[in-house]
Amino acid sequence: MALPDRRLPPAPPGPAGGPVAGAAMLVSAAIVVAAISYGRDVLVPLVLAVLLAFVLAPVARALQRLRLGKGLSVLAAVLIAFALIGGIFAAIGTQAADLVADLPGYAATLRAKLGALSGLGDLLRRAEALMSGLGIGGPLEPPPELPGGAAGTVVVAPPRTDRALLSVLGSVLGPILHPLATAGLVIIFTVLTLLYREDLRDRAIRLAGSRDLHRTMTAMNDAAARLSRLFLAQVALNAGYAVFIAALLWAIGLPSPFLWGILAGLMRFVPFIGTPIAVGPPLLLAAAVDPGWTLAITVLAVFLVGGAVMGQVLEPLFFGRRTGLSPLSVVLSTTFWAFLWGPIGLLIATPLTVGLVVLGRHVPRFEFFDVMLGDRPPLQPQESFYQRALEGDADGLVDQARDILAEPGASLAAYGDSVALQGIALAQTDWAREALEPERLEIIRAQVGTLLDDLSDLGDAPAGTASLPEPWRAEGAVVCIAGRGPLDDLTARLAGLVLHRAGLGARAETSAVLETANLGQLDPGLVRLVCLSVLEEGNSVAGLRYFLRRIARQLPEAKVMVGLWDAPSDSPMLAALREEGPAEAIVTSLGEAAALGEALAARAATARPAASL
Repeated sequence: MALPDRRLPPAPPGPAGGPVAGAAMLVSAAIVVAAISYGRDVLVPLVLAVLLAFVLAPVARALQRLRLGKGLSVLAAVLIAFALIGGIFAAIGTQAADLVADLPGYAATLRAKLGALSGLGDLLRRAEALMSGLGIGGPLEPPPELPGGAAGTVVVAPPRTDRALLSVLGSVLGPILHPLATAGLVIIFTVLTLLYREDLRDRAIRLAGSRDLHRTMTAMNDAAARLSRLFLAQVALNAGYAVFIAALLWAIGLPSPFLWGILAGLMRFVPFIGTPIAVGPPLLLAAAVDPGWTLAITVLAVFLVGGAVMGQVLEPLFFGRRTGLSPLSVVLSTTFWAFLWGPIGLLIATPLTVGLVVLGRHVPRFEFFDVMLGDRPPLQPQESFYQRALEGDADGLVDQARDILAEPGASLAAYGDSVALQGIALAQTDWAREALEPERLEIIRAQVGTLLDDLSDLGDAPAGTASLPEPWRAEGAVVCIAGRGPLDDLTARLAGLVLHRAGLGARAETSAVLETANLGQLDPGLVRLVCLSVLEEGNSVAGLRYFLRRIARQLPEAKVMVGLWDAPSDSPMLAALREEGPAEAIVTSLGEAAALGEALAARAATARPAASL
């Protein structure tokens, strides 16, 4: 007999504009990326202002509680912040100027140290070329002979006065005006964002969805509060780290310690590559300052200790063990924003991505960001169970089960109810709607079977179950019989494992045990409880009635319960079974089945002495 063809039917032809719509999406994405890149002069100050507004919002609210007024509180918070930033940049400029003045001497020390090392001739030549190119030490080559003059003579045509003046003004004022203009835009955007944050929040709520206004507003307020606390804590923590590194570098005598401390604090915003970037320049400077290697080793130890304290103690204490971002999203976002906006994009990539993830977790309309960038599993445990079974990944199923069972308070019954049974039910549903091929179904059965074999090795029942009556603990006292569904035998095996773990002598059987030819496999004097294990998909009420009649005929003294696993409260089959009452009880979870089995065994233990009296 040929097997039925259970492949998915061919999808209906899509609209004629399908490929056009896909191309339009790609074009739109390219336009957005181009706009972000070419609009950096406006977008960078705007993004910096929004991030800074999240940091300063708690400060402005604290000042406002001092009855300074909203406008004055915002202005004071912004002025304080930019005064600190300006002071930091002034200190950086001062120490950088001092460092540049001392570079020739440091270069001579580094040249001598490299020359003393054997086997580094190529590195020495590269260092010489680099320092010569920077104009530090080393003879310069004579200029080439130019046409119209002798060797070494440069003939320059007198430029026009107006062009020379514009060139000088552009070269002098350009590097000064551009940072000033950017800083001015950041200040203006920050003040406006803080002043009109409620209005901006309301507009964001309208964009996110105003049908469920209360939930949307609560989610947006919660997201904003979380981002404010997160960014403020991160800035404070990184500032403390900068002070710590600067103090240690000053204590060991490294030149320009404040400069390297600020660099270390800023690079804490850059994941993975931030610390190597921060440690490189001071380590090279230490090697150039000290004729030996003691200072360089000490500088490296300072950064290693500081990074370990930050990464293993302080950051987990303030932010938890998880940052909310997946490692891949961190790398991709850092690369994307650094490519578009350069060093500024490198610094703000992580805070910006964190903001998008927090927004996605609190606002359903933006859940896309949480799924794509967040570190939470993209699939639910039962979905991951089904996906691994589909792929034939038995090792993945076993690893998932062990990880869940290793958690505090976990139990086999809870794992079976929340993960395994629901995953098997997903496969049963796909089979019922003819979306699963027979070959794939056999793969699922094999992988789940391997998992159940592994779960059977968990050990014996807990010591407390020894109080159950001996007839109920004997092997075969409880029989879990599968229904007609193609995966019901797996649920029967799982139910048998859970009942065995509860201290009952349970074993699993297929539905063939109820056939006339197999009547001798069930001992009426041994069996105390029968659990008919079924999934709603693949079974019918009439079929269950037939099984229950067969069980009652073969095992008239045994208690009977129906395990209609993972059935919803409004299930028609569940309602029909409860109305007819053909069994001792009807359970929908493994936990209920184990509790009922223990209760029936305990009731039998108390009833026996009473009967003997």
